[in-house]
Amino acid sequence: MKQIILAIAAMLLPLTMSAQQLPTYLDKSKNIESRVEDALSRMTLDEKIAVIHAQSKFSSAGVKRLGIPEFWTDDGPMGVRPDVLWDEWEQAGQTNDSCVAFPALTCLAASWNPSLAYSFGKALGEEGRYRKKNMILGPGVNIIRSPLGGRNFEYFSEDPYLVSLMCVPYIKGLQSNNVSACVKHYALNNSEEYRNEVNVKISDRALHEIYLPAFHAAVTKGNVWAVMGAYNLYNNQHNCYNEILVNKILKGDWKFDGVLVSDWGGAHNTMEAIRGGLDMEFGSWTNGLSTGASNAYDNYYLANAYKKLILEGKVSTKELDDKVRRVLRVIFRTSMSSNHSYGSLCAESHYATARAVADEGIVLLQNRGNVLPVNLSKAKTILVVGENAIKMMTVGGGSSSLKVQREISPLNGLKAALSEMAPNVKVEYERGYVGDTTGEYNGVKTGQDLKDSRSAAQLISDAVEKAKKADYVIMFGGLNKSDYQDCEGHDRKSYELPYGQDDVIKALAAANKNFVYVNISGNPVAMPWSAKVPAIVQGWFLGSEMGNALADVLLGKVNPSGKLPYTWYAKLNDCGAHALDAWHGTWRPDHKIIDEEYKEGIYVGYRWTDKQHLKPTFAFGHGLSYTSFKLSNVRPSATTMTPSDSVSFTVNVKNTGKRDGAETVQLYIHTAKPTIDRPYKELKGFRKVFLKAGESRDVTITIGRDALSYWDETSNGWKAEPGAYVALLGTSSDNLPLQAKFELK
Repeated sequence: MKQIILAIAAMLLPLTMSAQQLPTYLDKSKNIESRVEDALSRMTLDEKIAVIHAQSKFSSAGVKRLGIPEFWTDDGPMGVRPDVLWDEWEQAGQTNDSCVAFPALTCLAASWNPSLAYSFGKALGEEGRYRKKNMILGPGVNIIRSPLGGRNFEYFSEDPYLVSLMCVPYIKGLQSNNVSACVKHYALNNSEEYRNEVNVKISDRALHEIYLPAFHAAVTKGNVWAVMGAYNLYNNQHNCYNEILVNKILKGDWKFDGVLVSDWGGAHNTMEAIRGGLDMEFGSWTNGLSTGASNAYDNYYLANAYKKLILEGKVSTKELDDKVRRVLRVIFRTSMSSNHSYGSLCAESHYATARAVADEGIVLLQNRGNVLPVNLSKAKTILVVGENAIKMMTVGGGSSSLKVQREISPLNGLKAALSEMAPNVKVEYERGYVGDTTGEYNGVKTGQDLKDSRSAAQLISDAVEKAKKADYVIMFGGLNKSDYQDCEGHDRKSYELPYGQDDVIKALAAANKNFVYVNISGNPVAMPWSAKVPAIVQGWFLGSEMGNALADVLLGKVNPSGKLPYTWYAKLNDCGAHALDAWHGTWRPDHKIIDEEYKEGIYVGYRWTDKQHLKPTFAFGHGLSYTSFKLSNVRPSATTMTPSDSVSFTVNVKNTGKRDGAETVQLYIHTAKPTIDRPYKELKGFRKVFLKAGESRDVTITIGRDALSYWDETSNGWKAEPGAYVALLGTSSDNLPLQAKFELK
């Protein structure tokens, strides 16, 4: 009814249209491009300027005269952020903006299951649609370059192929609700410290082979409708308006037809924003209600300053019209689309999706003596230790902080599962260590009182005393979403576990032979005690269903199948960026810009450890199961291929254990005799397969010329060298028992 009224009102105004004819831009049966051109032709200069910059913290103006509504964005990418006040970051205090928290994207990537990524995006889009959001700011597809990256939990992986394969279905699922995804942060936003001042210096080859493929896939395969420019600089230009990254690559080479959105406060110059391809400017640093100028959003770089340049004849409206076209395009794809679904909020199906992602993403890192799953026939007492067993993890971490309808803690999830599976098992709890006792972010409060006055020594002593008497000890430790841990705005200061947790772990491992350590984080951490701990699980930030999913795996209701999406270094200097002292860069003499050179180039993650012959604590792609699998009989479809051909590799996978489970077959390509410097191997295909106990099945992975290509800086394009290649197949980057040789003619 509202749209009908707006349409009638628009038709009654003195517009150049037939009184009997519906304006093209309001006719949803017309194609988007004709609607865009029609609407653009009717807009005044003031209306054009208004739609390309913010009018509040999370919205931009529509065109009331034409019935074009406001455009509303909101943070993701793991849930729809609670609404804030119009002109402040504090929560609006609404009672209808709680959400389902989905697992962090590191967990989604660890599932190695693209179909789950689609379900994840679809459920998130439904929540956004219900909340009347037109754009969700995610997913984040930046490469995890260092384990100290504060925002790594919002990203997928260190490997560009894995990120690309997982982000595309996420985008498609989200946009199936006519809610735009906004892929971020374009590009090279791989650290948080001084992110507005960092100027990245990188080879063209590393840029194209490592840091751009996921963005390219999002645009060309995911058909994403929006991209967010990053805070940092590349080639001495801010990335929200960058001649190379935006104009040449994104909008030129890739033919991106969507809208480039600034990160909040990422614009710094009007003329550069005009020329450099910025389409919509959003910002953080205004509060026009109580401080600074009134109507503060009119002072944005793409607001009055832009209009003034046009009126003075210093710039034309050519760039403006292109920006407005892109904004209108995303509006007609979202709020003014033909899709009239209402979405849904906190639906049980969304909780089911969150739990499914968590179940498949949890990684069993180590299981000596088959300590896991917990043997409920022998366990009478289970001691749970650790602050992360009780601390809410959905509040905090920066822009991804959420207000959830519910969040099941690991302790409560374990208790609930045991009450059904083994009600006679007693569960006890000890704190073990005290970390962050705060429980508030931007006005959202957890309501938890986590204060504990005991000394560190007393906390360990109390835990050890109970551990000696328990049948199992399960510690939930790791990081949290506090500053300088897994949190936007700052990177981690150390690779080690915080809050003295190493001492707790060593003491518990000595006190009980059935000790299980569950690491809650988005990053790897140093584990100098790993040889002394029987079982280690990577538990991630799992969102609303955290406790239920962890209980599923620990108690054996779910057979773990997660695989690490990044290398778990034995020590920090086993990471290329740190080994080469290339982390965080150096200030220029004027102390305004930091030059950060990516000295490791293409050698990120397992590419670096392969090159340096380093043994990580846990390798990229590693993940154990409660059953066993055997890969055999690799069969290539051909032993030669031409650049226009593809070649397939079929391998038999058999579940040789006694439990049903899933395994991920991973294919890496090794160039036998390269004439240029190339990594020893690179991931170029994978396939996850579920098998019942004793079942076997053939799995086929197909690759094309792109899997053999590198970025040639001489010709400024992709090149595949003729010659011999080897397909390496297995279940992790350090377990590739099968090989198949082939040749590119």
